[in-house]
Amino acid sequence: MNQAKHIAIIMDGNGRWAELQGKKRVKGHEAGAEVVKRITTYCSNSPEIERLTLYAFSTENWKRPRLEVEFLMKLLNTYLKNELSVYLQNNVRFEPIGDMRAFSKSLQATIKMVEEKTAHCDGLVQSLALNYGAQDEILRAVNALKNCDGDITHDMLSNQLDCKESVDLLIRTGGDHRLSNYLLWQSAYAELFFTDTLWPDFNIKELEKIIKKFTKVERRFGGLK
Repeated sequence: MNQAKHIAIIMDGNGRWAELQGKKRVKGHEAGAEVVKRITTYCSNSPEIERLTLYAFSTENWKRPRLEVEFLMKLLNTYLKNELSVYLQNNVRFEPIGDMRAFSKSLQATIKMVEEKTAHCDGLVQSLALNYGAQDEILRAVNALKNCDGDITHDMLSNQLDCKESVDLLIRTGGDHRLSNYLLWQSAYAELFFTDTLWPDFNIKELEKIIKKFTKVERRFGGLK
């Protein structure tokens, strides 16, 4: 039986969820942040799940309207400060991935603070992908290795990436069927599950159903088994 040790989620549909309810898009992001808390807490209490990686803000999201981006930055800063106690209570270690240099100094400081204060936690690892894009991640890794002696090996590149762990189960909410530049290297043999559920409506029951289906999938990793 497969174990979903590393679950990655593309949390899509916040804006559409709000618009369908006649609300501003930012209300969808607020609702989505609450789902992050519930899903993270659930995963932290599951002995099989070791890592949860969530696509929070991509390198392409800067193209969104300025006011929405500014709101997302404030929401992230507030979320991290508020969730620190939740991380600690649930023994969750926070490990962000992505290029943080584009964020304000104050947001960078908050990210670093939460990372440092949860560094001792040895339960679930929760990664938020922040200013993250898989192509950017791979390019940064290659540039870091370009002056090394000899050929770049698989392990060398893997160890230079922001996220060094392979994904077992990748879930995308919101109805679209694409990876959107997310964990492309790490998801080479991930099982992909797509749901029409918008992220603010995603719940633990649906996650459990997906994990149950995942456990029954035959994973061959290119072989015949």
